[in-house]
Amino acid sequence: MRCPFCGIDQDRVVDTRSREDGRVIRRRRLCENCERRFITVEEIENKSLTIIKSDNRREGFDRGKLLRGVQISCIKRPVSIEQIEKLVENVKVELESEFVKEVPSRRVGELVIQFLRELDEVAYVRFASVYRNFKDKEEFVHELNQLEKTPDPE
Repeated sequence: MRCPFCGIDQDRVVDTRSREDGRVIRRRRLCENCERRFITVEEIENKSLTIIKSDNRREGFDRGKLLRGVQISCIKRPVSIEQIEKLVENVKVELESEFVKEVPSRRVGELVIQFLRELDEVAYVRFASVYRNFKDKEEFVHELNQLEKTPDPE
């Protein structure tokens, strides 16, 4: 690995840690030339999924975009970043097992709603209100009533 500070490709790994159930490896490295430390991240390169938007536009699956959307729904909620990252990873794994190349955006949203509902009901309603584009308070109240009628997933 080429050192980002001096550009020499002579380093040694001083620490290795696994993340996301072993699908990502974080390595701390020490450059043998300038003796500065830097971190590299390795992950399995999966087939790239294309999201089919509601207007039939296509864009690549963006894990970061999904993560930000879920984080916004979880603002001021007792949900850790680790729980959010796990939710996003679960959505990604589910999509990759269900689809080969193209995924309807509707399926992405429904998976997020499903997993958020299990994680935090307030975050779920927040995400659903944006995703389902509630037009008025009646639609919002209807969603809350549906939440009350449905038994807990536990």
